[in-house]
Amino acid sequence: MATSAIEALKNIRAGSLAATAGGPPPRTLNPFFGVGPITDMVPDEAGGRKLRFAFEHWLEQTYRKFDDTGRDIGGFTAAEIGRSMHRGYPADRVLLDTMREIHRYFGFPKQNRLAVGLGGGHSGFTVCALHFITANDPAQHVYVDTPAPESEAAKAAGFFRQSWGAQIVEMMRHARNGDETRLHFAKSEGAIPSSDMLERMGIRVFFGVGHETTGATCYSRADILNLLDWIDRNAAEHHAILDATSMLGAMPWGEDVVAQVMEKCCLFMPFQKAIGGASGYFVASLTPEAMALIEENQKQPSWAIPRQLKLAVPADPRKPLTGERSIRLGPIYDPAENRMLGGVINTFSTLAFAETAFGLLRVEKMVGPVSELNRRSVLNRGAVDEWMRNSDLLALGVESPEHRGAAVTLIKVRDPAITDPALHARIIARAKQLLSYDGITHPNGFHEDGLDVARYLNAFPGTPGDFRAWIGGIRPVEDVTALLDNIKYAYHRARAVVIEEELIKQGVAFPAPAQAGVRVRKDDPNRAYKVLICDYVGLKFGKTGLPDHSAVKAHVEAQGGVFHETGVEGGAKLEPGRVHFFYQPQLSKPDEIRPLTDQGQYDAVIAAATFLPRESRFAEGGVRIGAGTGNMGSASWGGGNGEGGEAPLMNTPSFNSRATAQMAFKALLKVLPDLPVEEMHRRTAAGQFDTGRDLKDFPTEKIEGKRIGIIGYGNIGREMAKLAQAFGMVVAVHARARHKDWIESEGFVYAPTPEAAARGADVISVHTGLGPLNAATGKYANANVVNAAVLAEVNDGAILINYDRGECVDAAALGEAMAAGKIRYAAIDADLFVNPETGATTGPMAPYLPLGQKYAGRIELLPHAAADTEHVSRVEGAKQAVDQILNAIRFREVINLKGDLPQGYALAGPVTVAGVGKCSAQTIARAARNAEAANDARAEAENMAAIWGALSTAITDVQMDILIARHGPALVKSFNRYAALMRKLGIEGPYA
Repeated sequence: MATSAIEALKNIRAGSLAATAGGPPPRTLNPFFGVGPITDMVPDEAGGRKLRFAFEHWLEQTYRKFDDTGRDIGGFTAAEIGRSMHRGYPADRVLLDTMREIHRYFGFPKQNRLAVGLGGGHSGFTVCALHFITANDPAQHVYVDTPAPESEAAKAAGFFRQSWGAQIVEMMRHARNGDETRLHFAKSEGAIPSSDMLERMGIRVFFGVGHETTGATCYSRADILNLLDWIDRNAAEHHAILDATSMLGAMPWGEDVVAQVMEKCCLFMPFQKAIGGASGYFVASLTPEAMALIEENQKQPSWAIPRQLKLAVPADPRKPLTGERSIRLGPIYDPAENRMLGGVINTFSTLAFAETAFGLLRVEKMVGPVSELNRRSVLNRGAVDEWMRNSDLLALGVESPEHRGAAVTLIKVRDPAITDPALHARIIARAKQLLSYDGITHPNGFHEDGLDVARYLNAFPGTPGDFRAWIGGIRPVEDVTALLDNIKYAYHRARAVVIEEELIKQGVAFPAPAQAGVRVRKDDPNRAYKVLICDYVGLKFGKTGLPDHSAVKAHVEAQGGVFHETGVEGGAKLEPGRVHFFYQPQLSKPDEIRPLTDQGQYDAVIAAATFLPRESRFAEGGVRIGAGTGNMGSASWGGGNGEGGEAPLMNTPSFNSRATAQMAFKALLKVLPDLPVEEMHRRTAAGQFDTGRDLKDFPTEKIEGKRIGIIGYGNIGREMAKLAQAFGMVVAVHARARHKDWIESEGFVYAPTPEAAARGADVISVHTGLGPLNAATGKYANANVVNAAVLAEVNDGAILINYDRGECVDAAALGEAMAAGKIRYAAIDADLFVNPETGATTGPMAPYLPLGQKYAGRIELLPHAAADTEHVSRVEGAKQAVDQILNAIRFREVINLKGDLPQGYALAGPVTVAGVGKCSAQTIARAARNAEAANDARAEAENMAAIWGALSTAITDVQMDILIARHGPALVKSFNRYAALMRKLGIEGPYA
């Protein structure tokens, strides 16, 4: 190959890469664009499975069982109907309902009846041909709107598209009185002669099969009006039989003309294609004149008709050969009387018919009446036309706008850069792979996953197109434009691959791009990054007698960092390209931290309780070990709310949530149940308690059944609620209204206000956090969220727990409630600071100190110890903080962002302890990618669904008892395993 040709190929490839540089376009809503069966428009596999469940529920509600007294004893299940006979109840009722819904929804007139049989569209055509055509009437001429079989115009179409005409030719050719000269064919597919010409030709029967599904063509309004005019000239003898496979719900001629077509024409269709089912049967509408013709033809049959295709059956079942045959006894629905004249000849799938009725009702609910389905189809056709007018790559296969299908479109590629037909065919094939699930692989081994946005786009041989797609009215218009955008994208990606295959033959190869999912480091390899750790990262005392930080040190080193037990001012030479962590837990006061950090001496910081002053600077970010960030006051991220600044503010929510909730519940258990354990222990240990005589003096009430009002549905509030629920308490939770569904989904009572949560409560526990600071008032949003109005709603003698922030409770109101007996016991855990020189106390605990003296024994005060004394939580939180700092420095990705995302950073989502706080998409993705866990979850869920489905449809107590005996243990085990697995995977609680 010449150098110029190689360069030309390179340029073609470069053009495709440039055209797709922005990545794939928006997805289609549903990938099934094949013409049969038509899409049901569920968005994904989960939607498809839910639709199946909905169908089964509909079956059970619609088709009921009755005992011999007429009493309703339950519904037929899908399994029962699938195994039932095709005659009798409920099969007869299912068939009748389906035919009625077809007739009603698509607007067939009352006088037109519907024949039904097995096999699909070709069977429907065959039935019509065998019954409408006669070899015994020389005056009957037949017109088929496809080219004559084996003519030059027809050969390119292949067997499928010649089969209509070929069948009719063979019928005449082999019939005793057959006359092929009475058969007339079109010069091109879908062509209809003028009504005058049809009359001059002596046409009595017109077969319209040359449109829509294969070539994506459609009769124009003028064509249809011409055909209707021909029918009207002699309605008794002029019969038009149209293939309505893609015509139903996609008639673009206006409602007045559509109504005439439904009334005057006979239509056959493979009905699974009409609305998206997967069954194999046909329906044919018959005008009264057509019924009369068939009846007359059967008086002197021209050919044998297979029994499963017969519409006219013996009037006397004892005389199948010599007796009268009548269509009045055939498998035909009579809408005037709403009954089947006869049964379907052969065994049919009752479920298939039921699926059609269900599908029609669903389409009507989704889209509206058939007039709206027609309108949407026309709108979609217009959207395709408009898109194509703006495209220099794709074009429509049907040139005539008024003949373009409103259900199916045929698309061809016009690429001036590709002139070799073989190369073109390869590109089209690869494009279809990418549009589907196959994907495409480049010569260098790089694989592009299938987009799975459009399957089954194959065009029929001989048609002027590369892609064929269903665009009918069940699809919203934006889905059609998304399809076209994706075809264009896939073509360019496929063209690049095929060109690469050609170039590699010439020794020209291209390196594979960076593997998807491989993260690129963004830190400076010549720089030593410095991180300050200014709180203890281990609380349990080690061998040295100091809090043990060894686990966090080991974690830092395992992640490639360097752990220093001195400050950066030590002057040690730091290795570049590494992140250095400086452990300085003795720092606690702003005045100590300020001079060490106000010049940006450290790049980032990890803190727990230490307050960082505004002047401290950390250009690479900060992480608070814990949830609240009120102590993270640095201006680098805009203070404790993280609003503004150059660096990201992060936290590690959930690590101490359980520890805090457990400590709070421990405080509750000290006084509820209200058994005076210490007094009883003292008397028992002294040998002064007689069980039989003294136990009656100590009545108590269990905690189960008591009501607890929890204010706040954050991590700690939810953990507190779960603990209370485990003890059998009635749990009311107040949070913002958007949490209502999630709160109720966990079995808690939603309280719209704090007062509602406290109403009738025996315990009230607050877990809101302080909320944002109002700069104008200097107050936090949740200060005094528990106030006098809230305390007035609790039961007399209630218990108050505040293991959140001291400011969340109005201390003065609490004192009044304790004096009045509303609150008999309170437990407070809040920060307390003591001036070492004066002994003066400050901090959120200070207002409670007088209450501690006044109500000694009725109030317990702790120095904010619940969250900050548990060793494991601190260690795991610190490890997570290390990971977050490393992620921010190395990859500019922020985990657990608080406040604003600074420029140059990307969100990496939340990370929490499994089961604590909100379940995120990442949590579910991790579980789904764990094949063993996903398969176990599916197996247990399906087992439970099967057993519950059976139990809910059991019609007698005996049946239910048998089911429980057989499956009860399995049901309980599956629930236990499923619940345990969900907890282990962290799939519970509210969703992020």
